[in-house]
Amino acid sequence: MDRTTKNDTLLYAGRYLQLVDRGGWELVSRRHRVAVLVAWTPADELLLVEQFRVPLGRRTLELPAGLVGDEPGRESEPLLEAARRELEEETGWRAGEVAEIMPCPTSAGMTDEMAVFVRATDLVQTGDGGGDASEDIVVHAIGRGRIDEWLTERQSHGFAIDPKIYTALYWSRPGG
Repeated sequence: MDRTTKNDTLLYAGRYLQLVDRGGWELVSRRHRVAVLVAWTPADELLLVEQFRVPLGRRTLELPAGLVGDEPGRESEPLLEAARRELEEETGWRAGEVAEIMPCPTSAGMTDEMAVFVRATDLVQTGDGGGDASEDIVVHAIGRGRIDEWLTERQSHGFAIDPKIYTALYWSRPGG
């Protein structure tokens, strides 16, 4: 999904990102949509993934997520189908139902990327997860009652905590 406009000047194009000048503003344009999953197990545990992120140079804790339409033969893959696939691939849990919550900018001053949050419900564990051959993902299922303490502890041990987790917790509160 190319979001560049006719007024953009392309400065660089990679496989997944483009650097463009849009009216004098340099920005990164994401070539694919991103699905971010808010998934609670039947035991009331939020599914999180841990992986080393090269740009940060350290391990991060994140919600399961993935690009939409980035694989050969899946260029026109529907968002919710990609969300289901990514959840199972990364965490080993299959969603019975998925529904879009809302798209949100990830860093509005730097990129046009919009992360589309997806609620995954009626989960069934099908495997261990861990991602595809290019990924080294550790899956965490953290109970609602201890997640704040757990995240604080991980941060004190040097993990980068993706703030989208806190967005998921906001949407997961009673009545949310």
